[in-house]
Amino acid sequence: MNANVTRRGFVAAAAAAGTLGATACSKPTDSSGATSTTSGQATTDTAKALTVFAAASLTESLTEAGKAFAKGGNAEPTYNFDSSGTLKTQIQEGADCDVFISAAPKQMNALDIDAEKGNDDKLDFVDHSTRIDLLENKVTLVVPEGNPKNIKSFEDLKSLLTSGGVLLAMGNSDVPVGQYTQKIFTYFGLDEAILSSAGVLSYGSNVKEVTAQVKEASADCGIIYKTDATSAKLTVVDEATEEMCGRVIYPAAVLKASKNADAAKSYLEFLQGPDASAAFEAVGFTPLKK
Repeated sequence: MNANVTRRGFVAAAAAAGTLGATACSKPTDSSGATSTTSGQATTDTAKALTVFAAASLTESLTEAGKAFAKGGNAEPTYNFDSSGTLKTQIQEGADCDVFISAAPKQMNALDIDAEKGNDDKLDFVDHSTRIDLLENKVTLVVPEGNPKNIKSFEDLKSLLTSGGVLLAMGNSDVPVGQYTQKIFTYFGLDEAILSSAGVLSYGSNVKEVTAQVKEASADCGIIYKTDATSAKLTVVDEATEEMCGRVIYPAAVLKASKNADAAKSYLEFLQGPDASAAFEAVGFTPLKK
């Protein structure tokens, strides 16, 4: 899987003119990428530097929220955006991460020893006391510009998939949006294996890849989140009900291995505030109140 990783370094103020006989020296860089300085010059506050692993569907809104966070005197977080399954694996394998935000409880539960269910491997990476349900999204059926196959609803999709008259883009089975799609298949009595063998399914390793297939019209339709449809300006022809695939909840938590736990907790508080909520709502998320 291709990780879509957005990196922002933290650059300190550069230094200076010396008096006669002074020598210039290079500035050491710490493991977070922050550049330190000497001789009383201002330094980047690495205690505030955060690495956030977040579901790909959060790319636009969380990047915008991060700018508002930085205006409050904090360093803008470094982001790793990808499918929640990929991020979960990276965390499990020891990647440096302060905050994890997944597109479904499943991936968070798998890392949370105190989760009520879903922690079959007894993994203990999440500080459960910090865990919150941050956002709710919706699962939508989208089409390319002009809607060439005249798809109007999930009911239409069922008929077209069965007859072989459409190519549907969907997420892989380890991607939350793919898992929600599988629930929709179950609701409509569709067999994914049969559909795949018939060549009417196209897969993406995260929701952005699925969105791109529809945007480029390489697929006739796709099942993605409302927020990605909004960001990509795609036409939504139907929205899945809770009965079809359940609620789409995004949990967030600080990781136990965080080197900046206090700053990470403050960041989660910020994400529940008005500035971040405005960024989330702009693309179609519903912030969940404390």
